[in-house]
Amino acid sequence: MTGRHGGARMQAGDTPDLASLIGPARELAHGAGELALRFFREGSVEVDYKSDRSPVTAADRAAHEHIVTGLARLKPSMPVLSEESGDDLRGGRRLDWPWHWLVDPLDGTKEFVRGGQEFTVNIALIQADRPVLGVVYAPAKGEMYFAHQGGGAYFGRQGSDAAEKTGVRRPPASPLRVLCSRSHTASAVELYDRYVGAMGETQQRAMSSSLKFCLIARGEADVYPRMRPTSEWDTAAGQAVLECAGGAVIDLEGQPLRYRKPDILNPLFIACGDPEHDWLQYLPRQHHTIVSG
Repeated sequence: MTGRHGGARMQAGDTPDLASLIGPARELAHGAGELALRFFREGSVEVDYKSDRSPVTAADRAAHEHIVTGLARLKPSMPVLSEESGDDLRGGRRLDWPWHWLVDPLDGTKEFVRGGQEFTVNIALIQADRPVLGVVYAPAKGEMYFAHQGGGAYFGRQGSDAAEKTGVRRPPASPLRVLCSRSHTASAVELYDRYVGAMGETQQRAMSSSLKFCLIARGEADVYPRMRPTSEWDTAAGQAVLECAGGAVIDLEGQPLRYRKPDILNPLFIACGDPEHDWLQYLPRQHHTIVSG
């Protein structure tokens, strides 16, 4: 299924009220997460594989349908691009969208299939090439992270009406707390254990999905270097939460990670808590040349 959008498209000068959208986006993320949780608790998940060999399950598709349908009703004029949308929405016409929703209905599918609890539902709103609103919901953990530009970043737990405002740890201190993907631990260990001598001791923690951005946003970690490919929907919601908490996501040239690009794949990047710290100093020379050469 592709995203559904009725009515006229939003124009570049039209500005939605972000504060009024964060609540409905949270509700959609929660609903999609609860759908995924039903499949998760059944314990028998059938896995298919897409053309790029990434896994997809019935839970991915159910969460996608719930979110895309809900966003189309919420804001009919605003396009929706989901990881499970058809290829026609990933092409050149999205480059003309002044605003669009960017969705990963089930981030961390491999973790989900293995029975781990770190999978998430991600909903982001993109203005031009920047994420300005993000919701990350981890249904198995009962954790919700949400943020919008100008409104700060927040964390809440399932069953509680209270939400706490989050903020990054600034400046970083020893031991430097480094996050890495469960699937690609070597990149983080190589970059921030071997090259981080100036900071002293490091502590590494492996984690799946966009929760890595959220832990930095809560001040529980300092940096997440990603030296393997990701797509825009993998990072947008987490980036919005982290930036609203005072952090940053930069490419290996020190520029903010951008969206609505001709290529849906992201460049290599570093998510960090303190944007004033020189995180690029720890990169071995060959990683700089990947970007510049």
